[in-house]
Amino acid sequence: MKFLLKVSFFMICYAFAMSVQAQNRVVEGKVTDRKDNSPLIGVSVIVKGATTGTRTDANGAYRLSVPTSAQALIFTYLGYERQEVAINSRTTINASLSSSSTSLNEVVVVGYGTQRVRDATGAVASIGTKDFNKGVIASPEQLLQGRVPGVQVTPASGEPGAGININIRGATSIRSNNNPLFVIDGVPLDASGPTTGGMDAGAGMSSARNPLSFLNPADIENISVLKDASAAAIYGSRGANGVVLITTKKGTKGQGLTFIASGSMSSAARTYDLLNTQDFLNLVARTGANNGPISQGGINFGSSNDWQDAFLRNAYSQSYNLGYGGAKGGTQYRLNFGYDDINGIVKNSGLKRLSGRLNASQSLLKDKLKLDLTFTASNVKNQYAPITNTAGFEGSLIGSAIIANPTYPLYNSDGSYFTGGSSTYRNPVNMLNEIDDSDDINRYLGNLGATLNVIKNLSYRGTIGYDYSKGARETWMSPLLIGYSGTQRIRDVQVEQVTGRGRGITQDSKLQNLITEHTLTYNNKFGNNTFTALGGYSYQTFKNSPLNYIGWGNSASTASVKDINAFPNHLPAAYGDSTKSELQSVFTRLNYAFKDKLYLTFTMRADGSSKFGENNKYGFFPSGAIKWRVVDTNTPNRGIFNDFSLRLNYGLTGSQDGIPPYASLTIRQLQQSGAITTNTIGNPDLKWETTTSYGAGIDFGVFEGRLTGTLDYFNKSTKDLLFQVDLPAPSPINNGRVWSNIPGKLVNSGVELGLNVDAVRQSKFTWQIAYNFTYLKNQMKDFSGTVITGDISGQGLSGAYSQLIRNGYPAPAFFLPSYSGLDANGFGIYPNGADVSTYQGSPIPRFTQGLTNSFTFGRFNASFFLNAATGFVIYNNTANAYFLRGSFKNGRNVTYDVAESNENTLNPGGVSTRFLEKGDFLRLANANIGYTFNLQNSKAIKRLNLTLSGQNVFLITNYSGIDPEINTDKSRDGVPSRGIDYAAYPTARSFTLSLNAGF
Repeated sequence: MKFLLKVSFFMICYAFAMSVQAQNRVVEGKVTDRKDNSPLIGVSVIVKGATTGTRTDANGAYRLSVPTSAQALIFTYLGYERQEVAINSRTTINASLSSSSTSLNEVVVVGYGTQRVRDATGAVASIGTKDFNKGVIASPEQLLQGRVPGVQVTPASGEPGAGININIRGATSIRSNNNPLFVIDGVPLDASGPTTGGMDAGAGMSSARNPLSFLNPADIENISVLKDASAAAIYGSRGANGVVLITTKKGTKGQGLTFIASGSMSSAARTYDLLNTQDFLNLVARTGANNGPISQGGINFGSSNDWQDAFLRNAYSQSYNLGYGGAKGGTQYRLNFGYDDINGIVKNSGLKRLSGRLNASQSLLKDKLKLDLTFTASNVKNQYAPITNTAGFEGSLIGSAIIANPTYPLYNSDGSYFTGGSSTYRNPVNMLNEIDDSDDINRYLGNLGATLNVIKNLSYRGTIGYDYSKGARETWMSPLLIGYSGTQRIRDVQVEQVTGRGRGITQDSKLQNLITEHTLTYNNKFGNNTFTALGGYSYQTFKNSPLNYIGWGNSASTASVKDINAFPNHLPAAYGDSTKSELQSVFTRLNYAFKDKLYLTFTMRADGSSKFGENNKYGFFPSGAIKWRVVDTNTPNRGIFNDFSLRLNYGLTGSQDGIPPYASLTIRQLQQSGAITTNTIGNPDLKWETTTSYGAGIDFGVFEGRLTGTLDYFNKSTKDLLFQVDLPAPSPINNGRVWSNIPGKLVNSGVELGLNVDAVRQSKFTWQIAYNFTYLKNQMKDFSGTVITGDISGQGLSGAYSQLIRNGYPAPAFFLPSYSGLDANGFGIYPNGADVSTYQGSPIPRFTQGLTNSFTFGRFNASFFLNAATGFVIYNNTANAYFLRGSFKNGRNVTYDVAESNENTLNPGGVSTRFLEKGDFLRLANANIGYTFNLQNSKAIKRLNLTLSGQNVFLITNYSGIDPEINTDKSRDGVPSRGIDYAAYPTARSFTLSLNAGF
């Protein structure tokens, strides 16, 4: 009986299948990238007008049963143009998709959802893996540097993993962090991160590395940038500087195993044009000094060294990524492991990163419930060369090397380090060998979410995210380190000199960031009306727990000891100020569309922060935008246009960045003696900085999409500026300052243009062009005060500065004494004396541009990317501190242009426009050539591609320093500086060979 039932069931199923087969037909084919003919994995293939569909496998192939009445197939893929292909009577249909960063049908990630570019009312830019910068990439920001209009990415230096300043449509604050909010797979990150700047160990402070270097760039699928208030206001008080949404790679059907490996070689792109030994001695003779041997009272020590070779090297780096992913039924998964070993071009510097990432999701209850998990674990080890931002005239590593007498030997005849007979001389080789500075950072980022389709058109999503990091930086300075004399006072403890004693510093930090969010989303369509409503609640806590130790040896110390407790003298207790802050928010977004012609967006977010007092704890940040599509493909008599849309937007965002968690509170401390002292004065009336933004834009496409573009005007104004102001004397506390909102506005306005051109569309040859342009004007308005920043370092320059924040000028701007050359006696001419009231220029570029050309020829593909910036100036603090003719009085080296000048050796090197230079540049930032192998007969390897990439291939500039695209931290009292170059880590030129394989 059971056997008969099985046979009957089989026959019924077979008959039903034959019936369905009679009404359907099978269509199959392959989907490839138009640039390089590589297969595209996970492309969505849907029958037009139906829900029937599938996705391409690891070979880019698909197979789909379609009704005989079906007219066309629609191919869609994130980061590529949508393509519709008529079926006719064919059973084999291949498609070739074009990538475009501004394709009107591209789906981009926005806050709490996705949206087509053509439907977006705000200014949103998105780039995918095809458009990322390639080569030696230490952190995610480098992927989009120069690629997006309105986004300026400026590295602090050329150091691997160096901190990076990102300004979206200009800086919005004069005091706080101006970097955007980063959101990774829905988790907003803390702006600070676990990295720690180097403590002043006798040669100045050094900057912390980039807190985003924990994220493996190979894991990133897409980066979206929310630039205006209508797009960013959904993040309220965290969106004033813009928002960068990072989406990581997920598993797709047929994905399988992937392996990516690369090897790189890097060298210094430019070096200082220093005198060689013979030219140095000749110049010394011309100045009247004795260039004979030291035994005769001269400065010729008998050796010949290029001291830049002492700290520079050819650096070799490697990167490996192994991934496995797929999708079946309601399960989607991807697991990736990565290892990067990036060696810096300065000896004893580099970054090693070990990372693992899991993305997984599972649909349940007939797709009514979806669970998803993203998790990243990473370990980053940074090795630091002894380079600081604030070293004095003795210099840190680079400063001491570039001024070293080229006749100096590295070692004395007995093998000890050469000192030149000076207690302040810092031998670069001695510094490299006797300073060990490194950190070790573990970071874990996870997000668990659930989406439930409650009823038709209504869904709920709940997420909980956790970001935990723990880092330790250890700096060990051997007693054999020479030239580090003098004492310091740290936490009321007198810390002895390094030379002859040694010093150990440990800086531990722990950061915890917990967020939970809940949203309800309603979608419905009524005839020609489409309506979407989003409502949500968010709660996030931030905890930061630093812990520091410092110790030193006694005069009998002879060796470095890497144990703080082994030092005879160390601070009796650890010190550090742990903090906690909380942010609670409710938000809503309403979207309405009529006939695919008119789009309206309204957003409101209310944020409550524990940083503010009861009087102003909550801030309210609304925004609105409208878009009208004047022309689309269905418009009669549309001429050359296939799309033409107008956009208007207005909104408010806020900021609490830059102020400590307890700024509104008065903090008192109980001393061991029983006395109570006041540490800070609170301000219960402290409130949010508020940025008002408005703008207008045009989206257009012509010649059937061969040319697409966006043109935007923007204006954003920040008021209620958060700043520390001086208390009236006598001050009840040591620092004499209190946090307040000061009058004045910081205004940024400008124009952005983005163009994408399909110049050639042929089966064997394609040529695509992408161009972006930004004009930016930055200005302080209604500001009555004057704020000093931009410290300048060098001998005799204690307390010197170069920048002011003043009404009517960019913030910051250079205000310097004017210099008009040398007189007949070789002394500087300053027409206005030491007057610093004259505006001399802005460090913020007025114009930035980027140009990408991409080609395919058969299985070859190539691209090159140029970026440029003009209309800004750089202060060459390196030249001010080190490159003066007077340096010869102490036997120091200089550059050839200084040597060939008629400057008097007694001429002082004061701060002036003498060292202010135009920073305009044009750079071939990225160039790539690749080949995709034909693997049709291979069963083991499904995809294989080789790419040769070059970074920073050439630079055209009149700037005399190493690189104009650099930003040494010369802040004063926490006020950021811009555009100052002080003996910074050089920029590298790198060439990378990479292999990308799929199995």
